[in-house]
Amino acid sequence: MTSTQEADLSLRPYLVEYPYKYNFLMNEPQRCEQEKPFLVLMVPVAPHNRKHRDVIRSTWGGQSSVLGKELRLFFLLGLQTGDGAELLREQLLQESKEHRDLIQSDFLDCYKNLTIKTMVMLEWLDSYCSSASYAMKIDSDMFLNVPNLIKMLLEAPETNYMTGLVARTSLVLRNQDSMWYIPEELYAESQYPPYALGLGYVLSLDLPKKLVEASRHVRAFYIEDVYLGFCMKHAGIPLYDPPSWDFFHSFPPYSRCAFSKIVATIINENMDRIWLWKDFNRPGPYC
Repeated sequence: MTSTQEADLSLRPYLVEYPYKYNFLMNEPQRCEQEKPFLVLMVPVAPHNRKHRDVIRSTWGGQSSVLGKELRLFFLLGLQTGDGAELLREQLLQESKEHRDLIQSDFLDCYKNLTIKTMVMLEWLDSYCSSASYAMKIDSDMFLNVPNLIKMLLEAPETNYMTGLVARTSLVLRNQDSMWYIPEELYAESQYPPYALGLGYVLSLDLPKKLVEASRHVRAFYIEDVYLGFCMKHAGIPLYDPPSWDFFHSFPPYSRCAFSKIVATIINENMDRIWLWKDFNRPGPYC
């Protein structure tokens, strides 16, 4: 075995199989073309997590038109294997028939493959939804203030645009006990290029093609949001900071006033998101 092969073997736990030809098992290839949304919301979620999908459909993801702009919701899934996989597939087919919002590809759905999930999402956007103006990748445990997002996008650049909670001075973690550990053999510098945290970022829909192309030249590793930052750097495209520093958040305490001023935030897992949505949308002033 050569030294290069040995190095590749030692790095294998941190690398993912991309680029690779993944196939769509469930798809909605015509919806963007037919319905011409301004914005598409892309939510990566585990195949078995029907509860999260239903909560999103009945809260922020259930809005089809906001401030005169059409938006559409899609969930991105990989494959679940093992016991119950066949039953789950039947349930997903029924769910897809009912809601027409599931996009499933044939990679194994697991934490390590989030980079693959993200790149497959970009491939799908480029192939089937490039006529929309913007997309937002947003995690399933988030609160999204769609009117504020639309207002932000109406003032945003139409091309080469990505924003979110942008990390500009993020240190590479060298502690091997960290779930985000990266060995020096994979990346020697102490600081990552700027990237938008994966909890929720927005991009103009000229970018998917450019990022997929950049990924052909950037070795794919398992920290998906950092990896996109590398692809943005390779493409020579800078990230934008959001118009207000507090548009994107992590775990602020809930109040109608505070949530009326943000675009997106992580919700504490113990919070009843249906109750929160109803409370946020009840009549009366926010502040």
